[in-house]
Amino acid sequence: MDWGLFLTYLAACGAAAATGAMIQPGEWYRSLQKPAWTPPDWVFPVTWTVLYLAMSVAAARVAALDGTGQALAFWSVQIALNTLWTPVFFGLKRMRAGLVVIGLLWLAVGATCIAFWGHDRIAGLLFLPYVAWVTIAGALNWSVWRRNPA
Repeated sequence: MDWGLFLTYLAACGAAAATGAMIQPGEWYRSLQKPAWTPPDWVFPVTWTVLYLAMSVAAARVAALDGTGQALAFWSVQIALNTLWTPVFFGLKRMRAGLVVIGLLWLAVGATCIAFWGHDRIAGLLFLPYVAWVTIAGALNWSVWRRNPA
């Protein structure tokens, strides 16, 4: 693996992670009604750390191959949407807008996973947990929005 590429993609993930560190859920989120299956708070930073590492490894693997421009463009879209969701949902407290962002994120993550799979199966496999997590996060966003009409 090209460590320079890995660290570059990890830096992009770090920018996304920084929004989560700077914009905390806070009292507003704690006061919302949430489904019983909401993961405990400690699960989120652990999960995101693992996912960001996997996303960076996957992108570095694909970036080293020829003809992967579209796959890496999908990666860029998903990390941009990933970065956007926290400020929209937690910062602006816009649950419906967050649902739109996470829906687009789910599509971008799925497209990245499929595109990566076509170039490097390991990279595609590394994106499967991310697809699962964004599916859970999207369901949680939807459930919280439905339980707490604004």
